[in-house]
Amino acid sequence: MNKFQPVSFPGFNDLYALLPKPEFEIVKTLRLLSIQCIPHVKEKLSYNAPYHHINEQICLIILRSVIWGGTVEEALLRFANAKSPADEWNNLKWAERKTVGTKTYFDSMQVIKETDIIKMSLIETAEIDSHSKNRKS
Repeated sequence: MNKFQPVSFPGFNDLYALLPKPEFEIVKTLRLLSIQCIPHVKEKLSYNAPYHHINEQICLIILRSVIWGGTVEEALLRFANAKSPADEWNNLKWAERKTVGTKTYFDSMQVIKETDIIKMSLIETAEIDSHSKNRKS
């Protein structure tokens, strides 16, 4: 447990059991896309949110049902560590002075409609992550 959350999930199944079906469908779809696009991606729970990384953070899925130091409208997909993905679709909302882009999803159909955009963003973010390892070496 941490100061932001009254609960700590030991594993993904415990988290998924808590989620309402619409939220579970969103996280399941986003998770599968991440694994398809980046087969060597690692996942863990970070502040009770599904976190995907290789060397550094690739993306984080923040869910409405999980208290996370604030609330989100449904499910938030957050990409980190670059002012990319190139986002030529202007699909992501970028934080000021940060290299974090976010997109809110309200249902799994919206995720399915944006599958190509999400896949491209995941692949580009993983590519940036691979260069970050080279810079550290």
